[in-house]
Formats: sequence, C-alpha cells, structure tokens
Amino acid sequence: MTSPEPGSPPARRERLVGLLVLGVAVVLLLSSVTWFSSDRSGVGIGQLVLALVLAGVGGFLVRRSQPR
Repeated sequence: MTSPEPGSPPARRERLVGLLVLGVAVVLLLSSVTWFSSDRSGVGIGQLVLALVLAGVGGFLVRRSQPR
C-alpha cells in the first residue's frame, strides 16, 4: 500500500487519527499513576503497555502522513 500524497484528504485524515491515538496514549500514560497508588499495579502495568503500543501506532501514522 502506498502512502497518500501530503496535503491530500487521506493524508490529513491519517494525521488526525494519528494525533488522536497519540492523545489517548498520553491520557493512559498519565492516568496509570492512579492504579499504582491504589495498589493495583497489574492494571497500571497493562495500561502502560497499552499506552506504549498506542504511542507507537500514533507516531507511525503521524510520521507517515508528513511530507518527505
């Protein structure tokens, strides 16, 4: 699959989705502290792992939509 031309509607949509996913990753990362403070570290670790995966996917989408 080829990457869309920069500035085209699919590239803009891809960038917006990537930014949304990055935002969700940041919220998960910041809110994981509450799980560790309430002695539920298993949930906190799972949330951190999910935040890292989402950050990777979001970063990939944003980077892919940028002009080269």
